Amino acid sequence: MLELKIQGIKKYMDSTLVLENVSLEAYGHEKVGIVGMNGSGKSTILRIIAGLEPMNYYPGYPQTTSFGYDEGLIHRPKHATCAYLEQTPHYPSHCKVIDVLNEAFEEVMELEGQLREIEAKMNEVEGVELERLLKKYSDVTQQFEAKGGYEREEKLAKVCTGLKFTEEFLQKDFSMLSGGEKTTVGLGRLLMNNPEVLLLDEPTNHLDMDSVEWLEGFLRNYKGIVLIVSHDRYFLDNVVTKIVEIEDMESTMYKGNYSSFVEQKEENMRILYEQYREQQKKIHGMQQQIKSLRDWAMRADNNKFFRRAASIQKRLDKMEKIDKPVSEREKMKLQFHTTDRSGKETIKAMEISKRYGDKVLLDAANAIVHYGERVSLIGANGSGKTTFLRMLLEEEAPDSGQVAFGASVKAAYLPQKFTFTDENSTVLETFREDFDIFEGKAREYLAKFMFFGGSVFKKVKQLSGGERIRLKLAILLFQEINVLILDEPTNHLDIESIETLEAALDDFKGTIFFISHDRYFINKFASRLIALENATLTSYAGNYDYYRQQKEKEVPVVVEKPKKVVVREVEKAPKVDRKRVEERIFALEQQVAELEKKLEDATLGLEDMQKLYEKKQAADAELEAAMLKWMELE
Repeated sequence: MLELKIQGIKKYMDSTLVLENVSLEAYGHEKVGIVGMNGSGKSTILRIIAGLEPMNYYPGYPQTTSFGYDEGLIHRPKHATCAYLEQTPHYPSHCKVIDVLNEAFEEVMELEGQLREIEAKMNEVEGVELERLLKKYSDVTQQFEAKGGYEREEKLAKVCTGLKFTEEFLQKDFSMLSGGEKTTVGLGRLLMNNPEVLLLDEPTNHLDMDSVEWLEGFLRNYKGIVLIVSHDRYFLDNVVTKIVEIEDMESTMYKGNYSSFVEQKEENMRILYEQYREQQKKIHGMQQQIKSLRDWAMRADNNKFFRRAASIQKRLDKMEKIDKPVSEREKMKLQFHTTDRSGKETIKAMEISKRYGDKVLLDAANAIVHYGERVSLIGANGSGKTTFLRMLLEEEAPDSGQVAFGASVKAAYLPQKFTFTDENSTVLETFREDFDIFEGKAREYLAKFMFFGGSVFKKVKQLSGGERIRLKLAILLFQEINVLILDEPTNHLDIESIETLEAALDDFKGTIFFISHDRYFINKFASRLIALENATLTSYAGNYDYYRQQKEKEVPVVVEKPKKVVVREVEKAPKVDRKRVEERIFALEQQVAELEKKLEDATLGLEDMQKLYEKKQAADAELEAAMLKWMELE
């Protein structure tokens, strides 16, 4: 059984202590989520396990150690492959996307090359030499099969379908892709590589909802250890069976998914607080006893009372004190400067159409958002969600139709990608550039966004992704607004910051219109969804879970020719012919085998492979249903 352990990790980065007491263990096919604030060291843990962040031990460790040197033991599974998803992988400029993906099959392709060479030589020799080549061919074939050579095309089709890689995308130059696209391609390569230990750092960041759901299913069935750093709470709920929290440079392990972790942590906090309260009562009682005994000793001039007081004081000093539990860390303390309410209709889209070349994004689409609603605009990557926002904000014009804000709307917009005017300016200078405000008042306001003390003098270019978001929010929320427009607001925020943002949005009295692929966030905030699908806008009166339920109902079902419905007494189900079920199983097994053989054809294009793979999935499902029916008849 696979076994991965790290114990008592202490890690310095440039003489700064970043991890002090971190332990983690995973066995077999466990999926483990790692959570914590931005900068808590989550990614460093993955890099240590992957061997990309070396441990700087004191000579002679573990027998001896010294201040400033790393400590802790790392036990990786013997002979197991370990792969880490880089945030932005790098490849030579001439590489196409398909070349990067095919790197997952480097060993297989090398073995395939050897097989072709042996085949060519076998046509030229005979006798003993031919026997030798046949033996070698058999050995290489076994290796090829063990490495999944016959499944290569199926794996490629599966990943390309799940992550929505089109034939056109596969032929793109990898160096020309965006950072998010590069990460997604790197994820695809890693999944096909099938390592025994898979290390994923924010794997859902650049995926749309369909691809995230596909990835969830893929990882749940993955035959190996998976460690995941993620702020996607819905994803963690659906995939992991264990949570490791990094807090104050130390780790705490919890069994279960993310929701279970939250419940356990709250319960642990409650128990710890009860223990703290009981101990405080005891300490207070002992202190009162000491005071009383000393008073009596002074009045009666009796050393016996002094000795008893000293004995109790000694016990009190030796007592291991429980620190007061801190249920609330420093968080953003947001307040919105709201203004008068807007009109009833805050956003109105009438018959809008938009296309880029042959791609139609919107075709005579309509939508209305009313005052006070919390509406999420959802859709696949590239469906036109951000384009819709740009048209609403008059940064782009529709080809036809109209989209605009309603009467008396004062809107603020947080884009998915944003920049600051001067990256060399400090946080304080950047904020005061937009507002006429005294320095003291500005610093007081920025403290609500966790910019305390000297951190307001930090240059913008030195800020982390989460800190940049906080600064942008500070500028945004200082304005008087009644409509808030958000494009992927939870990206780059840690879970704690997301929860703070949620708490702030909860207090906002105006209209919220947002794009997000964070299903947990959508479930919590959306009172309604507008889905941009098939170039139209469709309204769903509920959150994300409600939307999924409605979509499942919309799946077309193939039925026979309608027959007249006759109400009759319930009869026994007709007896199913066992032989006919067995014949159907045999036919389906042949169909699956034929599809698998076709998928091995290296000359197939991606679209053909994807169609065959989808047919195979349907045949597999029908075969499984037939097998279950056959078992019921036994």
